[in-house]
Amino acid sequence: MVRGKTQSSSPGPLLRLSDAKPFRLAVKDNIATEGLPTQCASGILGQHASPFEATIVRQLRARGATVVGKTNMDEFGMGSHSVNSVHGPVRNPLAAAGEEDVSAGGSSGGSAVAVALGDADIALGTDTGGSVRLPAAYTGVVGYKPSYGMLSRFGVVPYANSLDTVGLLARDVEPIRQVVFDTGLYEEHDPNDPTSLSVGTRRRCSRACPPALPNTSRLTIGIPVEYNITELDPSIRAAWAAAASALESQGARLVPVSLPSTKEALCAYYILAPAEASSNLAKYDGVRYGVRGPGGDAAGETLYSEARGAGFGAEVKRRILLGTYSLSSEAMDNYFIQAQKIRRLVQRDFDRVFKLDNPLYEPRQFDLSDMSADTALEDKQGPVQVDFLLSPTAPTYPPKLSDVRKRSSVDVYMNDVLTVPASLAGLPAVSVPVKIDQSHRFPTGLQLIAQYWDDRRLLALADKKITPFWTL
Repeated sequence: MVRGKTQSSSPGPLLRLSDAKPFRLAVKDNIATEGLPTQCASGILGQHASPFEATIVRQLRARGATVVGKTNMDEFGMGSHSVNSVHGPVRNPLAAAGEEDVSAGGSSGGSAVAVALGDADIALGTDTGGSVRLPAAYTGVVGYKPSYGMLSRFGVVPYANSLDTVGLLARDVEPIRQVVFDTGLYEEHDPNDPTSLSVGTRRRCSRACPPALPNTSRLTIGIPVEYNITELDPSIRAAWAAAASALESQGARLVPVSLPSTKEALCAYYILAPAEASSNLAKYDGVRYGVRGPGGDAAGETLYSEARGAGFGAEVKRRILLGTYSLSSEAMDNYFIQAQKIRRLVQRDFDRVFKLDNPLYEPRQFDLSDMSADTALEDKQGPVQVDFLLSPTAPTYPPKLSDVRKRSSVDVYMNDVLTVPASLAGLPAVSVPVKIDQSHRFPTGLQLIAQYWDDRRLLALADKKITPFWTL
């Protein structure tokens, strides 16, 4: 199924870097920064100081950034609540004084808190399966995950290379939009990053996406029915419905859409991400990277096991073991290969529901016989297609840290169920803070998802203050 797609001209003139306004920048501790240690919240890196600075930090310095510090996180980005850190947990500043500590989300919890407290104007985080968007939802700030390959990852300590994305957090959308688009950051290719899109590909992608958001009355917003899960808090479901009604009152068309592979997305993610992590963390052996244990003069497996046993935390060890098993000869076909197939299905589901073609691929004809029998058709060409998707960011409000510690690892992984699909497909997504009434102290986040490289219009829609539902 292929519909007519909108072509566009290139956007207008860019802001000169010399005219960029200065701003304070906080940097997640897995992003190399000159003059500051890069520890990834892990004991194995100690006081490691990177010999070079990450490209994204250098680019933002050129755009007026002053680095005010590094932020705490889950060790190597592995977590959803920023509790897996050698420095201790990150605490949500929205909790009342004297109350029990509450999760700030993870793994970029420290970056979200720096913005929420006003210590930084913009903070850098990394988003592998929701690690920018979840903290944004829990702390009441904006969290933006760009299209995969847009922002350079050179100098970012990798967790899962095919999923890791540098993201930005701020108190509202405008500073993020300005630094990414008004200064031309989205156009810059980094030859040091093999996942950074080439200049030619960036231009082709930009031509495929409209440069500006049309009137709301011309927008079609999709509501993914699979995201309405049983575990979704009723008040978050009500906020989702209220925001959809607000958009509809402004003339937007709201339609249900189906993303059937969503049900398998989380399982696929927790096979693929640990598998890549087990490979990436193999270099931390006490020789090339990492601290040595008491038996540091030992050789071979003893040296490696002591270095990793002393330096890695429990969650990192767990994911290394999970990843090593899924890459083993006896499990590769049943787990890793199947997860890669599910990832393709997730991407195909998104491509089916968006009006715009994915500019990385040739337009594909979707067979209607592959779709569910109860899928509603727009016309003889197939189901309705949408400009954006609207969903909750997290299924619950931020939990107490004591409750997080009692949960099993599988229960904690469930927190990523609504953010992982966009990460698997490499799509841009942004979480905006929402609060219905004063009966809930904590805000929640609503997530907007767009087709690949349609980031500019995504941020423009997120910047529309849908009062009283967007409370930025």
